Amino acid sequence: MAKQKDESAYDGSQIQVLEGLDPVRKRPGMYIGSTGYDGVHHLIKEIADNSIDEAIAGHGTRVDVRILEDGGIEITDDGRGIPVDKHPKTGLSTLETVLTVLHAGGKFGGGGYKVSSGLHGVGSSVVNALSRKMIAEVAKNGSLYRIEFERGKTVVPFKKVGRADASWARGTRITFYPDPEIFKETVDFDYKWVVSYLRHQAYLTKGVYTSVVDDRSGERQAFYFEGGIQSYVKRLNVGKEVLNDTPFYVERQVEDCMVEVAIQYNDGYIETVKPFANNVLTPDGGTHLAGFRSALTRVINDYARRNSLLKEKEDNLNGDDIREGLTAIILVKLPDPQFEGQTKNKLGNPEMRRYVEQVMNEYFAYYLEENPAVAKKIVGKSLLAARARKAARAARDNVIRKGAFEGLNLPSKLADCSSRNRKDCELFIVEGNSAAGSAKEGRDSKIQAILPLRGKVLNTERARLDKMFANAEIVSLIKAMGVGIGDQFDINGLRYDKIVFMTDADVDGAHISTLLMTFFFRYMTEVIEAGHVYLAKPPLFGLIKGTGSNRKIEYVYDEAALERTLTQRIEERKAAGMKVDESAERFKQAGFTAQQRFKGLGEMDAAQLWETTMNPANRTLVRVNVEDAEKADAIFTKLMGEGVELRKNFIQTNASKVNLDDLDF
Repeated sequence: MAKQKDESAYDGSQIQVLEGLDPVRKRPGMYIGSTGYDGVHHLIKEIADNSIDEAIAGHGTRVDVRILEDGGIEITDDGRGIPVDKHPKTGLSTLETVLTVLHAGGKFGGGGYKVSSGLHGVGSSVVNALSRKMIAEVAKNGSLYRIEFERGKTVVPFKKVGRADASWARGTRITFYPDPEIFKETVDFDYKWVVSYLRHQAYLTKGVYTSVVDDRSGERQAFYFEGGIQSYVKRLNVGKEVLNDTPFYVERQVEDCMVEVAIQYNDGYIETVKPFANNVLTPDGGTHLAGFRSALTRVINDYARRNSLLKEKEDNLNGDDIREGLTAIILVKLPDPQFEGQTKNKLGNPEMRRYVEQVMNEYFAYYLEENPAVAKKIVGKSLLAARARKAARAARDNVIRKGAFEGLNLPSKLADCSSRNRKDCELFIVEGNSAAGSAKEGRDSKIQAILPLRGKVLNTERARLDKMFANAEIVSLIKAMGVGIGDQFDINGLRYDKIVFMTDADVDGAHISTLLMTFFFRYMTEVIEAGHVYLAKPPLFGLIKGTGSNRKIEYVYDEAALERTLTQRIEERKAAGMKVDESAERFKQAGFTAQQRFKGLGEMDAAQLWETTMNPANRTLVRVNVEDAEKADAIFTKLMGEGVELRKNFIQTNASKVNLDDLDF
């Protein structure tokens, strides 16, 4: 038996009791999720959400955000202002109490808010705890009040500092600076993130004005949408052919909750449904989304049966068929939201399923009856989707019979790696047999697999699954990856940790990469979101010095880097007193004997390809991220969709940015 250690050293003195806001600083991740980029910007959300709650409650009309030059951020509203009277329990001003005491706020059933996005009531005090400095100001009853903190501790006591300015007669203003002791990765605010957040809040709270000003750059934007979520679905469908020009919209109170839904169909194949609870996006859905889907399926099937659009012997349309091309926003507001987890990804209130179903069953049914032309289009599109689904299933079964999807048989042209440890494995997708030959010869065969694709990949923006199963290149890609597709998709089957698009550094290569990204974004988004998709960055130029056995080559990856390299070498030679012939080509001035421009990967031998693009020690890989899914959706629709005019406008707008040397004539 092992000898027991002396336990006398473990006593009450070793038990820490964290007081005030100390627990937040000790374990910030418990309160804001992370201390990286996301955590820094979550601080904005915690403060601004309070201002939005004032607007939802009918007490405010605007939220203004200013990113300060000195690294701080200022958030101002015109609501009632945080109370400034003495709090009966703490003996401090209510303003100081709210900002220094966890679980102190107006969202715990005291009547301050019927509806709020805050669940735990800790937001403002958490931001205070994680800021090196915070200033809180309240304009109320003609007076201006102020208090200052450092790392959650009061440094300038609460006091009345004068009369409120006429330009800001009432409301709350919070200015804070994220603490670099907590946020070691970054304390800089991203203007684009703030713009996106405020745009969404303006959509979700109709009639509320939001604005952002960046003092660092002078950029500014403001948003106001009288139409609210109707305007939102219209924006999501920009560039797409819609079936109903005017979105279906309903807003109804059920018990003490509000249900708001906007629906617009387009002629595409992708479902875009965004469920919100108290203005908080719930990406994993929840009871409100379940109620919406159930009611939508029931209402459309009932309409199709009543109007003989579905034959008696035909099966009901399923939910996937009905939701093809659907764009919808579901916004519910409720007094006591029950989210699953601190991140609020899923709504759990069971009553919301019933409430949403009730509203949809009644009002969407009315909408279809009153708009028979639109209803016929929706049902017709759903019937086409059902037929395509059956055709896709038959095509998939045929593919399975011929060679198997599910790992029974890998594509014959796949040069697989020998390792079966997925975390080590990489799949390089290359264009053509020429590049594939060099890649196969130069790779590390233990961990690197090569899949060559012939020609341009199918544009999946304009294709249903049945057409994709008829395309050999797409089928090969699906087989190689092991995740399946459509209702068979399972990311746990992924055979490689990195999926790398390795295409030529020219226009054709960029086009193939774009086609591949379209496929992954539309049908394998989870693979992107999990961080598995990369772009290889092969060199564009080789700078050669010497000949024969003394020949050395230096690789340069873009035009800007080439110019920097040549300029630096020329200056170094001049500084060393070497004679530079300024009439000669620049690479010769820099001391190189030749300059090579790589048009394709096939021009490189195996050693070069390994050294520059595939060797983990030297290569540059760019991870593909979806920072803004709505923006990405709009870009793919514009560039890869059916709308020729949209592409034409894009080309005309950006033509001046094209380098003619990159084009093949």
